[in-house]
Amino acid sequence: MASLLHSRLPLSHNHSLSNSCQSFPCHLPGRSKRSTQRLLEERSYDSKRSLVCQSGIDEVTFIEPPGSKEAKAELIGSLKLKLLSAVSGLNRGLAASEDDLKKADEAAKELESCAGAVDLAADLDMLQGRWKLIYSSAFSSRTLGGSRPGPPTGRLLPITLGQVFQRIDVLSKDFDNIVELELGAPWPFPPVEATATLAHKFELIGSSTIKIVFEKTTVKTTGNLSQLPPLEVPRIPDQFRPPSNTGSGEFEVTYIDSDTRVTRGDRGELRVFVIS
Repeated sequence: MASLLHSRLPLSHNHSLSNSCQSFPCHLPGRSKRSTQRLLEERSYDSKRSLVCQSGIDEVTFIEPPGSKEAKAELIGSLKLKLLSAVSGLNRGLAASEDDLKKADEAAKELESCAGAVDLAADLDMLQGRWKLIYSSAFSSRTLGGSRPGPPTGRLLPITLGQVFQRIDVLSKDFDNIVELELGAPWPFPPVEATATLAHKFELIGSSTIKIVFEKTTVKTTGNLSQLPPLEVPRIPDQFRPPSNTGSGEFEVTYIDSDTRVTRGDRGELRVFVIS
């Protein structure tokens, strides 16, 4: 029958787990004293918590103290709210100042540090769904391409950016960037509303990096011109593609839960999404 070992140290102590075991007998059934100590030394000890070490003949299980998971979940929730508050009111980053960019980045780093590394290899289904972009640090460059080539926003080309979504299907490996646009037209014509869908395929690299490969762009007019058929723009052959536009990219998912996702692009872009 498995034995149960409880060790409690005063908060003022700052010893390793192996040192704490020297103060009292610590021997697991079926193992030598040296083997037992080596197993225990492989786990770090937080002296501010109580440790429960449940041992059996062939394994040792370390159990977190009751309430520690709940406390961490509460802290993560608080840091997530801090990030969402930092990026609210910035028009997805188009209105972000340098100070706004810094505050958003610091809030994201706090959340990422507290939540720990993302492991999509264990649960790729977390990516599934339609995600709404609420912030991109790249949009502060005042172009729709961010740090990549893209049409400018402003008087030279009157484009108003609407909602931006990512639609991800983990079964088909489809990864679509969907952008709602409003293109200005000369008076007296009304602006043209359209939705551009940039279709990609994706693959998971390692535990949290996503690689996407562009396939085609489809533009569909909406509003008064919704009856027009969609226009499909195929992928430019690689030999005619400029070096700055390879047709592929990578980003790392640095935080994800059931309704919020944070990513960092291969050019440093910070993006925040919520499930739509």
